[in-house]
Amino acid sequence: MISSPDNATVPPRVVRSGSELLAIVRDARAGGQKVGLVPTMGALHAGHASLVDRSAAECDLTVATIFVNPAQFGPGEDFGRYPRTLDADLSLLATHGAAVVFAPSREEMYGAEHSTYVDVQRVSERWEGACRPRHFLGVATVVLKLFMLAPADVAYFGQKDYQQSLLIRRMVRDLNVPIRIEVCPTLRDPDGLAMSSRNVYLSPAERTRALSLSASLRRAEQLVAAGERDVSILLAEMHRVIADAGGVQLDYLAISDHQTLEELVRIEDQAVALIAARVGSTRLIDNTLLQLSS
Repeated sequence: MISSPDNATVPPRVVRSGSELLAIVRDARAGGQKVGLVPTMGALHAGHASLVDRSAAECDLTVATIFVNPAQFGPGEDFGRYPRTLDADLSLLATHGAAVVFAPSREEMYGAEHSTYVDVQRVSERWEGACRPRHFLGVATVVLKLFMLAPADVAYFGQKDYQQSLLIRRMVRDLNVPIRIEVCPTLRDPDGLAMSSRNVYLSPAERTRALSLSASLRRAEQLVAAGERDVSILLAEMHRVIADAGGVQLDYLAISDHQTLEELVRIEDQAVALIAARVGSTRLIDNTLLQLSS
């Protein structure tokens, strides 16, 4: 049985084998430990650390995974240059209570004859799914594989990947996966930019322009708080904020139902504002929930 370290500087146990990981998690749960799982692609930042902190606070054993999943990258995307910083990631995880880190090879996760993918329909078809064909096939497949290899009690994800979190919740519900999904708030740098592993790609000038994404979301929040319900007015204001910054190429900007992601004409209940854009060669996403005042 492995316990989360009492001394926060104790390095986590690094596991490369799926069968070894499965044995660790099964042993922990058989011994009465509550297990938390934090799946990541590495290049960790404070947003990831907050997920590990949440798991460590709520669970007896926290398992983090680090795997840059090739199945969720399309042709021409940044799989080859995606940041890989395992040593730094392990150092960060050691100070946030992760006892085990699963860092498999591509071959461990996808054998030569791999041909099975998980297709979560409807919720995957809009926005990110439309812009990045097969992206969510890769996401759902790798997450389900991780759930099988690390059958934890709870798995923690960030709200920044809002559509992904809906997709995972739907997959877990539809396939009767016995794991609870917790979605934790997006963390932002002091300037408002949502934390992302891809932020390292931004030049100083590009980062300044990228701030228009979070600024547009704040503008929508302000208008809704002031009583605006017309989505066309909200979107026009958001577009204006982004256009004023210059140098931002939108993939999409939408205000949708917070559960179905269908576009809205008017906000009658909780909605979500979603944005994806390219600043230079870097693609960023962000979102915020728009809640009507009671």
